[in-house]
Amino acid sequence: MSEPRERVFITGAGVLSPVGNSVEESWKNLVAGVSGAGPITRFDATDYETRFACEVKDFSTEGVLDRKEAKRMDRFVQFAVVASHEAVRNAALDLQSLDLERIGVIIGSGIGGMETFEEQHRNLIEKGHRRVSPFFIPMMISDMAAGQVSISFGLKGPNFATVSACASGAHAIGEALRLLRAGDADVILAGGAEATITPMAVAGFGNMRALSTRNDDPTRASRPFDRSRDGFVVGEGAGVVVLETESHARRRGAKPICELVGYGASGDAYHMTSPSVDGNGAARAMRRALEDSGLPLDRIGYINAHGTSTPAGDPIEVKAVKTVFGDHAKRLMMGSTKSMTGHLLGAAGGLEAVITALALARGVVPPTIHLEESDPECDLDFVAGSARQIQVQAALSNSFGFGGHNVTLAMQVAG
Repeated sequence: MSEPRERVFITGAGVLSPVGNSVEESWKNLVAGVSGAGPITRFDATDYETRFACEVKDFSTEGVLDRKEAKRMDRFVQFAVVASHEAVRNAALDLQSLDLERIGVIIGSGIGGMETFEEQHRNLIEKGHRRVSPFFIPMMISDMAAGQVSISFGLKGPNFATVSACASGAHAIGEALRLLRAGDADVILAGGAEATITPMAVAGFGNMRALSTRNDDPTRASRPFDRSRDGFVVGEGAGVVVLETESHARRRGAKPICELVGYGASGDAYHMTSPSVDGNGAARAMRRALEDSGLPLDRIGYINAHGTSTPAGDPIEVKAVKTVFGDHAKRLMMGSTKSMTGHLLGAAGGLEAVITALALARGVVPPTIHLEESDPECDLDFVAGSARQIQVQAALSNSFGFGGHNVTLAMQVAG
């Protein structure tokens, strides 16, 4: 008979999002139903079909990074480092008293340093190859968020990045769970970071018809499950959690936010951008997370949906939930916080893991805003309009990415 696995808790969190530059500011605005969308300010989007996005506002690295350090990091890396510092503070981790070889970092990014790539490409074309920065490669590569976070704190445990498009942040958290259960670390900072509100990225997503073009009303453009949805709203930011084994958390008297109990991953093997039309891949990820957690179906009260507001993706996710949960699908809540934050791509899974954990800890489920007329194929309880004060015992967070990558994380109230 195998020994019981060690339990893993979320003991801290850090967030930079389009609705707030901290966990508490973001949570307050999410519960209030505030949209983070607005006109693009990162570049001149006048001639673009989509001229709005969900940007991080008034971002500063002050107090965390000095100016010289910050200049040598892409924006997505800066996001990761600042969010990680908040997560460490939030968890009350006294790193000087801990074994840093037992603390790891896994931070995913779907695209990495896009802003740096575009800037240095301009230098190459306009000024010649000698004007390409020697920091170009280490600023751009996707693993550098995890690398710079580990350097910032001196963390010497497992350290790598996950790159699986919009599932990257959730994959990072799931793989961290496995490493902690295996005894390879005591604590891991895990999540995602992304900063792709750039000319090429917005052009690329726009030209593939993935983005909303509701330029006349951008704050209402992200409308998951609504009949009039017309595409996602690109966002940016970071979401990082401190994951800790039960034994380590108890030794230092940590106060868990919630328990991470399951991780499921699958592949569609279908299409490079479109999800499998029968929702089979998403359903398998949810089933695997539930099996890994040992939770019965009827204990799940909330699903933080991938829910991107795309015409194809939303009903497929609903179909997958019905496949897995059967009659219980009508009794659970399935909200999309992307209606407020937009789609943070590789950072989405990290941010939404934090949101799901807080929903369990605080007994409040954030709303899906702008859901005025449901798509007939989307007929579940989407917590439309306003937040709901209700204690949920267990929840799932779904993240699905281009390439057919599917991840589900399962959490329950800490006890």
